[in-house]
Amino acid sequence: MTPRATYRFQFHKDIPFARAEALLPYLDTLGISHVYASPITTAAAGSMHGYDVIDPTRINPELGGEEAFRPLAEAARARGMGVIIDIVPNHMGVAGGGNGWWNDVLAKGQASRFARFFDIDWSRKLVLPILGDPLNKVLADGQIVVERRDGRAEVVAYGEHRLPIRDEDQDGAETQTLAALLDRQHYRLASWRVSNDELNWRRFFTINDLAGLRVEDDQVFEETHALYFRLYEQGLIDGVRIDHVDGLTDPIGYCRKLRARFDAITRDDGNRAYIVVEKILAADEPMGNDWGVDGTSGYDFMEEVSALLHAPEGTRPLAELWAQLSGRSDQFAPEELQARQDLLAWQFAGQLDQCVSAFAALTASGPKLDGAITTPMLRRAIERLLWVFPVYRTYGPDAPSSDAAIRRMARERVEPLLPPGEAFVVDQMLEWLAGSGPGDRELLGEAVRRFQQLSAPIAAKAVEDTAFYRHATLLSRNDVGFDAARLSLSIAAFHDRMKGRADRFPLAMLTTATHDHKRGEDVRARLAVLSAMPEDWRRQVEAWRMQTLDLAEGVDPADWYMLIQTLVGTWPEPSELGDFAERIAAWQEKALREAKIRSSWEDPDTDYEALCNHLAKTLIDGDEGTDFREGMAALLHRIRPAADANSLVQVALRYTVPGVPDCYQGTEFADLSLVDPDNRRPVDYSAREAALGDGSAPKQKLMAELLGLRRQHPDLFTHGTYHPLAVTGHGRDRVIAFERRHGEAVLTCVFGLRLEPLMDERGTIDWRDTAVVRDDVMLRLGDLLADGPVWYDLRAGEK
Repeated sequence: MTPRATYRFQFHKDIPFARAEALLPYLDTLGISHVYASPITTAAAGSMHGYDVIDPTRINPELGGEEAFRPLAEAARARGMGVIIDIVPNHMGVAGGGNGWWNDVLAKGQASRFARFFDIDWSRKLVLPILGDPLNKVLADGQIVVERRDGRAEVVAYGEHRLPIRDEDQDGAETQTLAALLDRQHYRLASWRVSNDELNWRRFFTINDLAGLRVEDDQVFEETHALYFRLYEQGLIDGVRIDHVDGLTDPIGYCRKLRARFDAITRDDGNRAYIVVEKILAADEPMGNDWGVDGTSGYDFMEEVSALLHAPEGTRPLAELWAQLSGRSDQFAPEELQARQDLLAWQFAGQLDQCVSAFAALTASGPKLDGAITTPMLRRAIERLLWVFPVYRTYGPDAPSSDAAIRRMARERVEPLLPPGEAFVVDQMLEWLAGSGPGDRELLGEAVRRFQQLSAPIAAKAVEDTAFYRHATLLSRNDVGFDAARLSLSIAAFHDRMKGRADRFPLAMLTTATHDHKRGEDVRARLAVLSAMPEDWRRQVEAWRMQTLDLAEGVDPADWYMLIQTLVGTWPEPSELGDFAERIAAWQEKALREAKIRSSWEDPDTDYEALCNHLAKTLIDGDEGTDFREGMAALLHRIRPAADANSLVQVALRYTVPGVPDCYQGTEFADLSLVDPDNRRPVDYSAREAALGDGSAPKQKLMAELLGLRRQHPDLFTHGTYHPLAVTGHGRDRVIAFERRHGEAVLTCVFGLRLEPLMDERGTIDWRDTAVVRDDVMLRLGDLLADGPVWYDLRAGEK
């Protein structure tokens, strides 16, 4: 069954399948067609997200196992609903000894049948960087012990880790020193501090607990996906969301293979499997429509609607305010460049070495080069390309047109950074990345793979997990998949993107909140208002700065300003202030450590963190924060009407433009969450069920109304075309208007945008002569939006 609208659940031991089954009546009444499940396969014990899969062949017993998943899926089907699941083909969890495949590799080395499953360089022992100190100190301190069963030495125990001992060493281990016993294993224990330099297996980003899988291997693909195909064949799932597709060796080939395998399964309902990919698209990067998928999981839409809600007039003033306060650049590009340089030299040093070695081997295999390119020259070229690479990755021969444009852009960006006389090395690199050029074909494939699987994590970690915590023109523009260099998106550009989606990916997922977002959808909607009132915001910030100078002594001004923005965006209703200080403290610790300037996960500066936390707590509930809180109350009172309007318009767009809308758990109410784990807190569904009955929650009420239209007219939303409507008059830049058309059904939508400058102190708007042109008739905005920022009209029997 093709999804009409999805609802994302983050399952874990405290939110099992049975909880979702009990909520099916609520979701059905709301208008949802599909439960959208976080990973359901067996994950590490106690996992709160499910992406650390340890057994892809079994449904997670902590969630209830297959005996609970099957009733959920069958109950959904009985209501005319379905289930979509998140799958994790890129990696597996390998910490704690729970992964049987990984344990077999540790015990048997290359002789293990699972050795080919993981992306391991077997030219040396498998490096396990799990120790808190160097091995000799750990041994001297007696932190490693051998655990025995029936007189045989079975595992090496270190903290939570249980590492298997080779079969041939299990008898007679007592005759060896522990150091000698460890030296005979297929793995080498090492300090966690060497992982960036010495790791010889691909990990997910910088996480040593997640090992990369080789799903390009047919056997690995089949064994890791057999459960999904069986569930689909039995009608228990209708599709999948593919996690981190850009981490794979061949994303396009993988997606096509997955599509072919699903298509080969005969289903009674006759529908194709629904497949979307978690794919971060750079600004203006096209998604190839030959992947065999229905589109992305929606980060691109989240970016588009966010940028649309921001006012372009805030671009320069907000950038100048950030530069004035922080003493840093008013542009995002220098922060991104610095972050890429930092991380490549540090957290990805080992992968960089492997990439350079692969291209050095390729160079040596091509007599045409004849020593013209040295290994240091290759390193400099690779480094600089990775510093400025404009997208997550290229895709090789399967995507020649889009890759060619990317390579041209990379060449332009890298030019100013090149040492004299070495441009030809970059040109050769780009030729290789296109899949051609001199050298052995097998070595070429390996070298290109190394580059592609390095450029993606560098982009993610440098931008989303570093630069986004260093730069804060406006934090609502720093989120997963966002282009922080651009504050606003024009209405015309938004229309163009919606038309493109209708033409190419009408079933792409649309989301504005996820388990990975940095800030909740209504945090971003509230902060977006500030872009439309930049001078008033500047005056408020300057007043707060003077009020808190003594209190904030020792706190970096950039960290102060990020805290201020975060408090404005997330300040809750009085009834929800109870744990607010603790939530902000958790966010602040993560933000400071991800920035990697004053603190970091590897070397936390707890004194500085405590100083920042004291400031935050004082502003929230301390005596010295009274004046600050009075200013906060006044500001929130002023911006609330425009912020509420943004929230409703964000919902309205998600449920009316081309695509399949998703609601992340709980966000049918105001979503003032922060980065994980804050965005995965328990949801009060009893309150949501009650509100759905009496229509007391504006976001939820609008969702239900629009989902009702989608239920009544599915073809209009699935196949309907998208047509911008002209807006005239005084407020034409504050309105987006369009129609969806299919057959005789026409849905006209008119939504207000960036409304704060038009509002009086009561939040009302005088639209004056503003009008929308529909069928040559002028529809006055004063009439359409008299009761709020959202107006729509469905005509089902007229052309």
